[in-house]
Amino acid sequence: MSHNDSVTKIPDGFEVLAKSEGGVVVAIRNEKIMALQFHPEVTHTEYGTDILKYFLQTAKIKLQPQTNITQKIFNEVNSTVEPNEKILCAVSGGVDSTVTALVLTKMNLPTTFVFVDNGLLRHSEVKEVLDIYKMLNIDVNLIDAKDRFLNALKGVTDPEQKRKIGTTFIDVFKDFIRDQDFKWLAQGTVYPDVIESTRIKSHHNVGGLPENLELKLIEPLKSLFKDEVRVLGKELGVPESILERHPFPGPGLSIRIPGEVTLEKLEILRKADRLFIKALKEEGLYKKIWQALCVLIPTKTVGVGGDDRTYRYALSLRAVVSYDGMTVDWFHFDHKFLKKVSNLITNNVSGINRVLYDITSKPPSTIEWE
Repeated sequence: MSHNDSVTKIPDGFEVLAKSEGGVVVAIRNEKIMALQFHPEVTHTEYGTDILKYFLQTAKIKLQPQTNITQKIFNEVNSTVEPNEKILCAVSGGVDSTVTALVLTKMNLPTTFVFVDNGLLRHSEVKEVLDIYKMLNIDVNLIDAKDRFLNALKGVTDPEQKRKIGTTFIDVFKDFIRDQDFKWLAQGTVYPDVIESTRIKSHHNVGGLPENLELKLIEPLKSLFKDEVRVLGKELGVPESILERHPFPGPGLSIRIPGEVTLEKLEILRKADRLFIKALKEEGLYKKIWQALCVLIPTKTVGVGGDDRTYRYALSLRAVVSYDGMTVDWFHFDHKFLKKVSNLITNNVSGINRVLYDITSKPPSTIEWE
């Protein structure tokens, strides 16, 4: 009901099934139609799955589990790409791009894999990502483009401009493919990306490519939700440790630093993020959470360090649970854990003297802050 719309008159022939706490009609039905004004599929709708099952039973639709996703994806790629056409595949170490890379590898398609270090990655991420692909026997070309991206972000404060940092990726790819006969650019786009790119976030890998790149776009996973991508990855032999990695946005830490991005802010955020994620893993919480992150708030607050006043940044922790990333709820930590993480960060990360926890669901917020 977060859109603040409401039904003022019930159509003839309908009965009211449910109302909100404020008395607004949220569910109606007649002989052929059932109408809801809430999301039954989201994690925080109680009995939402039961409502969907009731609809399927009433409509006499049988539930059938998704089977043989691998063959379905292979067939779709085969119907699109000719066997001798060269593919450039951008990888990030995330679940989606890693599964995409493995699809192309298993199909023996002529693919070159590139991983761009844009300077906006988490602590030790370059090494971790290269180790992942080495373990999977995928040869990856590392492109160092840190200066290029940071220069592109200099003085930029508008979130929309930050999210469109993908244009710099395109420039990097153009330089890499110069005089090489590539026909396709492969990306790990998934179905929620397709939906949100038109309404919420412009940084998702959808919407075509610039004509001067002279490549066609292939997105093998774009009809799948994240849980289906993980099923596919499991069928292809991707280790559980990789499939369980939390999502990480294309614009990287830039959209976790509202305001201008600087090297100083990036270093502060990397250190805090590393401590937060490490604590989650040590407490056995990482696997229970869809996505966890830190946001460096562009406001300095007064604090105390030793016998002196400090004037440092505030940091927000964010951790959410979800089935598909389309809607999320915040994770309910034990207060002792939050106290532990707060102390860890404020005692070990110079530049931060205040830690907050974001308890907003999506909607009305999004997972990331920008």
